[in-house]
Amino acid sequence: MTAATDPSTDPVSDSSTGPATDPLSDPPPESGSVIPGAGPAARPGERATVRLREDGPAEPPRYAPEWLQLREAADAEARAALLLDPLRIHLAGLPNPHGGLVVHDLGCGTGSMGRWLAPRLDGAQHWILHDRDPYLLHFAAVASPHEAADGSRVSVETRRGDVARLTPDSLTGAHLVTASALLDVLTHEEVATLAAACAGAGCPALLTLSVAGRVDLTPAHPMDAEITEAFNAHQRRDGLLGPDAVDVACDAFGERGATVHVHPSAWRLGPEHRELTAQWLRGWVGAAVEQRPELKERAEGYLGERLAACAAGELKAVVHHSDLLALPRPTGGAG
Repeated sequence: MTAATDPSTDPVSDSSTGPATDPLSDPPPESGSVIPGAGPAARPGERATVRLREDGPAEPPRYAPEWLQLREAADAEARAALLLDPLRIHLAGLPNPHGGLVVHDLGCGTGSMGRWLAPRLDGAQHWILHDRDPYLLHFAAVASPHEAADGSRVSVETRRGDVARLTPDSLTGAHLVTASALLDVLTHEEVATLAAACAGAGCPALLTLSVAGRVDLTPAHPMDAEITEAFNAHQRRDGLLGPDAVDVACDAFGERGATVHVHPSAWRLGPEHRELTAQWLRGWVGAAVEQRPELKERAEGYLGERLAACAAGELKAVVHHSDLLALPRPTGGAG
């Protein structure tokens, strides 16, 4: 997320990786609690994900870094590495950028996208990390990678800002825009804003891990479909796109001349992912009940059964996501 005239830009030097406090060293949440970001927030009316718009004086909720750390390995395994080949071809065709590739990471959280992508791209890179949460921005900066795939230097700076204010001027000099688990918490207007900004700057966008609205649980349960339907409705509340985000983004980028590639990027959770699966289950069912309170009594029994199966190593879950790569018109290009 970015603002064109954001005064709170915070360049981060390599020395920032020294004696910084690791926010992930805090004690884990109590058993049975939901880590913020994994499900409905504790306070009534508070969104369970990082809020992308300035919509009131209340303190905005954020993803807990514990949740982001818990899901990072599954995210890395799920992302569609096949989309990197067309991206590398596009980037290789750019004029040799002075100072290396400039990558904007929107809604960066703790910086997991940079840790995954930067070591998979050749050449010097400068990552500009955007988020509304200064706590997450600090962690993303101190935990950022230092080397590209070929050993070239990777540098980083942070910016606080809002995706709703994104403009082509915000992306001046950008060679790539990335985001992870962002599209589905945007509105139609915000996706159009993002697509227009990328098109205006002539840079590609790699947008990963958008929810697809499908979950496959093994063994199956009669309530699976009902919980999924209620969760998807929760994802679409207040004008958010939820599982419709990738289709909307494909149209938005395509209308602006981009070539769009989409590839599945499902979480595949088994017995080795018990902690993540349990947190995801609590958040998934909790969101469904928040959307449809009449499910509460039956959903409590359902969740208990699912958590017991998870603890016993008997539950498998495929949580479907999609990754999107939008490549600009061949005549475009970043400065």
